[in-house]
Amino acid sequence: MIKQVKNGTYDSERALYNLIDTEVSGCIFAGPADGESALKECRGVTIRDCSFSLRYPLWHTEDFTLQNSFLDVKTRAPLWYCRGGKISYCTIDGIKTLRECSDMTIENCAVHSPEFGWRCNKLNILDSVIDSEYFLFECSDVHIDRLRMSGKYSFQYVKNAHISNSYLDTKDAFWHCKDMTVRDSTLKGEYLGWYSENLTLINCRIIGTQPLCYCKNLKLVNCTTEGCDRAFEYSEVNAEIVGHIDSIENPKSGKITADSVGEIIRGHEATECAAEIIIRSKN
Repeated sequence: MIKQVKNGTYDSERALYNLIDTEVSGCIFAGPADGESALKECRGVTIRDCSFSLRYPLWHTEDFTLQNSFLDVKTRAPLWYCRGGKISYCTIDGIKTLRECSDMTIENCAVHSPEFGWRCNKLNILDSVIDSEYFLFECSDVHIDRLRMSGKYSFQYVKNAHISNSYLDTKDAFWHCKDMTVRDSTLKGEYLGWYSENLTLINCRIIGTQPLCYCKNLKLVNCTTEGCDRAFEYSEVNAEIVGHIDSIENPKSGKITADSVGEIIRGHEATECAAEIIIRSKN
């Protein structure tokens, strides 16, 4: 039988510790006692319409739902070591949200959280807006659809990820990522995808200087570029670019096709570079 906790205010240490099969609704976690870890080690809980203003509220929590709730800037590191959670229609402002979590879904959320989502696996993000630095550092098995993201240093060391229908405004994104596919998305920011391996971009709009250098097995299919100069330096690349690219510098191997190229830079390379560059005929 599902137990219920309703409309309470809690500020003590571990106020609702180790709840099992419980619905928590309309509660406020704040107050002068400033207690930590309010819902630590819970199982099978549904949390809805709650407000959080205390540190570490959900650690080691499993098989839970967090709905229509607000976690303010004082809710530091709110979810760590969690498994099997769904977070929907929430506003989250606490730093370092999600650390070493697995099998998690974020849906229809607004998040402002530096260092969001470190070392997580089996992570789904849908229909959300997220502002974060070092977003999803060292995550694996990631699925993202309809995300609007801003920040810096995102997706570093991410493995096995798929992103679609998203707008990512982020400098130094995708560094050292591996086995990653991005479809039907805008990627805006400087120095995209350096040192990546098996990165595939399909129907993407790429904006920013010096993208996609030092890549292994890089693929671009039907992509456009804006302000992309000195692209593909020392990369193993097969790219189909629709329209113009500002400049290409010393691609290592493969083939790059574009309608026009502002400048092809060859020479003074540190390693042998023999990629083919094809400019489509106007006819």
